[in-house]
Amino acid sequence: MASFSLALGTATKNRDGKIIEAFFPSPVLNPTDALVDAVAAVVDYKEGNQAIEITPAQCADLQAAFAAANDDKHAQFAAKAANSSQPLVVVILATDEAPTSVSEAFLKLQLISHRLVQPHGVVLDGVFGLLHNIAWTNQGPIDLPELADRQIEARLNGEALTVDCVDKFPKMVDYIVPAGVRIADTSRVRLGAHVGEGTTVMHEGFINFNAGTTGVSMVEGRISAGVMVGNGSDIGGGASIMGTLSGGGKVVVSIGENSLLGANAGLGFPLGDRCTIESGLYVTAGSKVRMLDASGQEVEVVKARDLAGKPDLLFRRNSVTGQIECLTNKSTVELNSELHSNN
Repeated sequence: MASFSLALGTATKNRDGKIIEAFFPSPVLNPTDALVDAVAAVVDYKEGNQAIEITPAQCADLQAAFAAANDDKHAQFAAKAANSSQPLVVVILATDEAPTSVSEAFLKLQLISHRLVQPHGVVLDGVFGLLHNIAWTNQGPIDLPELADRQIEARLNGEALTVDCVDKFPKMVDYIVPAGVRIADTSRVRLGAHVGEGTTVMHEGFINFNAGTTGVSMVEGRISAGVMVGNGSDIGGGASIMGTLSGGGKVVVSIGENSLLGANAGLGFPLGDRCTIESGLYVTAGSKVRMLDASGQEVEVVKARDLAGKPDLLFRRNSVTGQIECLTNKSTVELNSELHSNN
């Protein structure tokens, strides 16, 4: 029977012996039955979704199992892991269901950041309740209740313990740097972000987990959780897209291809292809929009949600009346090829 995912990785435990994070360098989506069976024989996997802690001594057999199944990346990692002092874990997911362990949650986040699945492509229900609030430091992840003792220990050893952030989600680049991207401030892209090839994230740009871009994009604003931005679309400086965690409800807010969300603009409904929202204009799903014809005459007034997914629209605010207006936008915003080159 086909399985959903499989991975071998390292983990970090707190002083209570609980895994608080896990790193999977080469996760496999839809592994073959032969690979699952070979790994299962080594780690005593039976069925279902399991995170199984293993010993370095098992890595030699795992290396052979991966090699036999032509999974060279995992075979090489297993060979190196045989000499590791870190906890090791194998995760096998028979089906895509809500994660029940920290290791499963971290595997799913890494599947997204490895571009093996897109946001909304895996079930992440309950992930906040599973993950620990962690101090992400220059000495690795530290469970927050242990931070004060570790800081004292470091000082007594003449060391500096630097805390980069305190969060349930680490920055993506500590786990994977996808090919063909530029990220000016790596702390602003969380693990579980999907950063498409050709995307540039500038210093004030932000991409949350389970969100991101499909291809070439310039991100200078905020892509909130659950939001997907299509190829060729740009998010202007200070712009914000309403996510599905707070305020956005269950509606999947997205941006189509070759669209522009202007500087300091905002979006709260699914935007279609080749659309533009002018700088400083925030359009929520319930915003009243005055539709104009080619001559600039009003045709009707609709709510923005009624325009969800429709292409070739320009949203602007009337500088006299302050009303939101929409007209056909047949000229696609041309991207600056030099700015978007990540070679």
